[in-house]
Parts: sequence; structure tokens; C-alpha cells
Amino acid sequence: MSDTPTDAVTPVDTVRVEKEAAGGRRAEPGGVARLLRGGAGHNLGLVLALALLALVGVISGGDRFASVDNVMTILRLAAVIGVVSIGMTFVITGGGIDLSVGALVALSSVWCTTLSTQAMANDYHWIFIVTTALLVGAGAGLINGLLVAYGGVVPFIATLAMMASARGLAEIISARKTQILSVPGFTDAFSRDILGISVLVWIFVIVAVIGWVVLNRTTFGRRTLAIGGNPEASRLAGINVRRHTVLLYVLVGVCCGIAAIMLVSRTTTGSATHGGLYELDAIAAVVIGGTLLAGGRGTIVGTVFGVLIFTTLTNVFVINNLSISAQAFTKGLIIIAAVLLQKRFARQPGS
Repeated sequence: MSDTPTDAVTPVDTVRVEKEAAGGRRAEPGGVARLLRGGAGHNLGLVLALALLALVGVISGGDRFASVDNVMTILRLAAVIGVVSIGMTFVITGGGIDLSVGALVALSSVWCTTLSTQAMANDYHWIFIVTTALLVGAGAGLINGLLVAYGGVVPFIATLAMMASARGLAEIISARKTQILSVPGFTDAFSRDILGISVLVWIFVIVAVIGWVVLNRTTFGRRTLAIGGNPEASRLAGINVRRHTVLLYVLVGVCCGIAAIMLVSRTTTGSATHGGLYELDAIAAVVIGGTLLAGGRGTIVGTVFGVLIFTTLTNVFVINNLSISAQAFTKGLIIIAAVLLQKRFARQPGS
């Protein structure tokens, strides 16, 4: 089976039906038109939207927005939610959804900063903190996957229940207090810069590259696209849909664990309040990026641009002292516009 060359990939075994009239055949769009209609065209639109936002930021904020420090701030803020969004891209592409990602980030951050975990990290190595966060995220994702794939629970309900449970467990473990991290090796490892760019940004880049390769160049990615497009046809084709669904939720759980590590390193705290509304921000970035909410098509590059667009938008609002309510209202309008555009292009023949 050949790989689709663009980042926005349609399900496998798609059959196009061409209608022929007596006077001839309907003309197919030219090469440039076909390119712009596909993933490349969508990504170009995202680039233009990001450039427009940057222009608005320069006009309204001047040097405060255009400074190198502010650009680095935008990238650092985008890195954490960006890693979560990469995992969300896989779940939504596979036909599911995960509302618990913010709570999983909070639970992972709390669990990896408990006194016992920090004591082991100080006695042996700070890798205990990283391992704990990853295991907590993967374990919670495994529970979500089992509930959805083998328990028959609707993804919305299963992850909604996990959202409440994980946040409550984080509050119990931390006794609703902020846990301060005091492991010098951990903070030193994640607070430095490489080539003038924060380690957190490099982690986001690495996760995004790995995500792109997995989705577009591996059997796992092709099966994810196939299951999202038609799970019954995928089952008949020999794909273990249940097991694959579990793996998708474990994957997004691991991404939440990575995001928790990044958040803890940036704030030096673990808190049950971490990750607030991350689920909404991640879903918004994925939808803006061009991944279909119905599943069957996903784009990592689009998700990265979606994250950058929302983070830049927030930064522009903050620099201009605009209210959080105005930010939320604007984000809502952008999400609605993106969904309507998805429906419009989905109805177009040959799209």
C-alpha cells in the first residue's frame, strides 16, 4: 500500500466514482487547483492566518510582540499544549475523542512531585520523576482505551468520567495544595536552552516529527486512518480494531505525561489545577489544523499550526490587555468557522 504524499491523509481503499456525460467527461481540476484543495492548500491557509495574526500583533503591540523574548515565550507556551494536541490528533483521527487530557496532565504532575517520588529522585536519579509521569499518563490512557474498546462505553462518556476522576484523585493526593519540586538535576535538565531555544520547544518538535512519521509512514498510522474512516470495514480487513483503539488512548496518555513533565519543569510545581481547559484547547487546535472530528483524516502539520495560531492569538490579547472572556469568545468563533469549512469541503466532489 503506498503512502499518501501529503500530510492530510484520507482513509485507505477510497474509491472515486466518475460520471461521464454524452458530450464528454467532467474536467478534473488542474495540478495547482488539486494541490490547493488538498492538505497543502489547507496548510498554506494556516500559514497565512498565522502571518496575519503576527502582523496584527506587530501593529498593536510593537516591539513588545516582535521581540525575541516574546517569540520564545509563545513557543514555550505552545510546546506544552502542543504535545497534548499531537496525541489528541491520533485519537480523533481514529474516530474517538479524549476529554480527560487536562486532568491527566494534572494527575501526572501531582503524582511525579510527591515527597516519595522526589525522595527517590534525589537518592538515585531524576529520571524517576519522568518515569512516574509517563506511567501515570499511560495507565490512565489504558483505562480509557479499555472502557471504550472492550467496555463499549462511548468515548465522550468514558473520558468525561476519567476527567472528573483524575482531577479528583489529583486533589486527594496533593490535599489541594501546590507541591513544590526540589530536585536540582531535573530542573537543570529541562530549564536550559539548546542553540538558543528552550528544551521544551525541542521536545515539542521531536514529538511532532515522531507523530508525523508514525501517522504518515507506518502501518500504525494507516490503520488509525482506516479505523477512523470505517471501523467495521477495518475489522473485516483483519485489523484488530479494539486493540488499536486501546493503543491510541495509551498514546495520548503518554503525551499527557510528557506535557506534565514539561509543565512541572517550567513551573517547578505539581498541582491539581494544572492543565485547566487543555482538552478544549487541544481539540480546537486539532480541528483548526484540519483533522476531521468524524475521524478518518488527520494532519500533524496542521495541528502544529493550529497550536501556534491559538497561542499567538492569546499572546496578542494579553499584550493588548484584552479580557479572558474576549479571548474565549474569539476562540469559539474560530472553532465554529473551522468546523463549517470542514463540512463545506467534505461536500465538494473530488475534495
